Amino acid sequence: MSDDNQRIILAALPTGRLGPEHFRHERGARPEPGEGQVLVRTLYVSLDAANRAWMQGATYRSALNAGDVMAGGALAEVVESRAAHLKPGDLVFADTGWQAFAAVPAKRLVPLPRREPLTHLLSVYGVAGLTAYFGLLECGKPKAGETVVVSAAAGSVGSLVGQIARIKGCRVVGIAGGAAKCALLTRELGFDAAVDYKGGDVRRELRAAVPDGIGVYFDNVGGEVLEACLFNMSVHGRIACCGAVSQYDGAAPAHGPRGIPGLIVTRRLAMTGFIVSDFDDRRGAALAELQSWVESGQLKVREDVKEGLESLPAALVGLLAGDNVGKRMVKVA
Repeated sequence: MSDDNQRIILAALPTGRLGPEHFRHERGARPEPGEGQVLVRTLYVSLDAANRAWMQGATYRSALNAGDVMAGGALAEVVESRAAHLKPGDLVFADTGWQAFAAVPAKRLVPLPRREPLTHLLSVYGVAGLTAYFGLLECGKPKAGETVVVSAAAGSVGSLVGQIARIKGCRVVGIAGGAAKCALLTRELGFDAAVDYKGGDVRRELRAAVPDGIGVYFDNVGGEVLEACLFNMSVHGRIACCGAVSQYDGAAPAHGPRGIPGLIVTRRLAMTGFIVSDFDDRRGAALAELQSWVESGQLKVREDVKEGLESLPAALVGLLAGDNVGKRMVKVA
């Protein structure tokens, strides 16, 4: 095995939209694991809109700085272990960053079963699937017969949220960008209706799609789409706040949702923010249910896999522009 380690560095923090010019490709020596650490080889790097948010400051993790190895989680394989419970060949989820090899503290690794296809360990059985599961069921608390609306509905989380809501007996409306994505939602993934946010007046089209109001809104984008959904919520509606991708890249929006405090009071709405690690104690049960839905054909998994470590910058830029369907990841090895 080569001692060479390739990595992608965040060369400069973007002040506007992220571009490939904000990264550089470097080669260096493969790291050596210290006591309690594990050397892992990166197989697939997970790409998420949150990668861009980390460049804006501290969130649930430390802020990224110029000169850092670009941060990111990955499906990785143990090469060398200085921890008793892990051995070479084991699969783990690791915060490797964008590099071919990483030395990571063993206590930060999540052991994973070797299950085919391996890509499912990053999509439906990974952060995307667990985020969809817990965000909808624990924060949104959908009831059979209610209308559930999800934004970024053709993305890694949204495509699963809508299908889980259908499994739970809800009417599902997806908001996505472009006619092709909207057609995919209704024709392939079982959504009852889809709204193209690029196609015209989102608030008017959404109102037509949800004549009885929205019981649960799963928010991945924030901004004007969140505003449109808020004004269509039913009394005692619930909003699961997962992300705000519309505000991660480029200039700040001219305004946020307007008239909201009074609306929340009069309609008695509940808005709940969450991150998936809030539910780590229930991970096993969630994965078992997700697996049963996949195996029965109730839950379809869409993945968008790019090739090569060097393709990571363009792949993230493209994800932020919405050119992916399903979970985007990059195969490194």
